[in-house]
Amino acid sequence: MKKSEIRFSIALDDQKIPEAISWSATDAGADIHFAKAMNISIWDREQAGTMKIDLWTKDMPVDEMKRFYVDMIGSLAEGIIAATNDEYMGAKLRALGKELAQHVEQEERSQR
Repeated sequence: MKKSEIRFSIALDDQKIPEAISWSATDAGADIHFAKAMNISIWDREQAGTMKIDLWTKDMPVDEMKRFYVDMIGSLAEGIIAATNDEYMGAKLRALGKELAQHVEQEERSQR
């Protein structure tokens, strides 16, 4: 059986606020990749619930953070369809993502 690993490294400032997020993966080559934010959700079999890690660096702009969450909603839509074939849930998530994307675009236009 093939095994893969994903490793994360978080550099914190004196107040334990993330300054840098880097990651590497056995299937992503030898390079270290950098990120401004990460969101990891894991289904815990024993607890039958979701364990989450949400981190972002202090230099992550608010507009990018909003787009990051909108992108995650789109990924949730695709994921629920692929995992369960539940088109209803996928459509609802897509609609929410579209609505929030329009909201973010409108905010960005009004700030120019």
